[in-house]
Amino acid sequence: MMMHRIRHTINGICRRARWLGCAALLALPMTASARETLYIFTWTDYTSPEVIDAFEKQYNARVVLNYFGTMGDMYARLQAGGDAQFDLVIPSSYYVPRLIHSGLVQPLDHSKLPNERNLLPVFAEADYDPGLKYSMPYQWGSTGLVYDTRVFPNAPKSWALLFDPKLNPDAPFSMQTDGNVMIAAACAYLGYGYTCQDQKQWIDAAHLLLKTRQRSNFTGFVDGAPVLSQVVRGVNRVGVTFSGDFVNQRNEDPEGFEHLAYMLPKEGSERWVDVMMIPKRAPHPELAHAFINFVMDAKQGAALSNYIYNASPNQASQPYLDDVLREAPAWPTDEEQQRLHMLPGLDGVPLQTFQKIWSEVRSR
Repeated sequence: MMMHRIRHTINGICRRARWLGCAALLALPMTASARETLYIFTWTDYTSPEVIDAFEKQYNARVVLNYFGTMGDMYARLQAGGDAQFDLVIPSSYYVPRLIHSGLVQPLDHSKLPNERNLLPVFAEADYDPGLKYSMPYQWGSTGLVYDTRVFPNAPKSWALLFDPKLNPDAPFSMQTDGNVMIAAACAYLGYGYTCQDQKQWIDAAHLLLKTRQRSNFTGFVDGAPVLSQVVRGVNRVGVTFSGDFVNQRNEDPEGFEHLAYMLPKEGSERWVDVMMIPKRAPHPELAHAFINFVMDAKQGAALSNYIYNASPNQASQPYLDDVLREAPAWPTDEEQQRLHMLPGLDGVPLQTFQKIWSEVRSR
């Protein structure tokens, strides 16, 4: 796996180096045969170099990747004029309503997306974007707990491993930086359900989170990928992470992950979907549609997931996926699927209320 990544990285470096030598060509007047550039705004290391290369060759195009670190960063950049700089953005589904209502994205032209028929039925309709008018699924996975089985040999499949000090009186643990994930987790543990949207329930969840962060063995708020290396090193023994990151890093470091487990709490957890959307004033919307359709091809969709190690929403891609992506934890069992829920999208006054509550949790 490591050599696979190194080879892709070298290919990417070579590709960029080749284009550095094309500055003179880029200064010439544009012609019908000139290469168009597709500007993608996404998470770091969230595309496959193999897929990018194939797209560039098939469409005589050049792909430029720009990265954001959080959904908030992405949203602020689009608001500051990025909706006219980028052709494609890849947000998480719970941000979709906010992007639509803010007028930062444009509707998709489904006549240009014949590969849409490849979607798994469960992803063909979405509460966050009815009829997939503005978005198309890109990758999906779950949010769960990673823990050291030597410290917790009889760990219950429950958020209690995070929130109950009796279960974990002294082992170091962390929580996620994403307030949507953590308040939902606290709501689920309190019996309100993972998709709670009532203000009083949010406040109760915030009180639980405040009590949790005040425990002496709480180490801080950590993102889903970095926490894995911390649990491997023993800096933390429990943390909140994502299925794809867990599978990816486990494959690269099987020895380090020998005593680690990934668990979906019985009270409920997140099925997340990252989607492709075209910003309102995208300079190359035709090329953006072409890329969306390209990624939805059976083999290209599989190549994407085989590189990222997230699950694919593409039904036609399933036969081409690596075996590890067709089994838990990358692909939850039928019983685990019943525990997963989509985070509700928030906007307007509810969003403002939620943000104030989460700010209190983080600042105290």
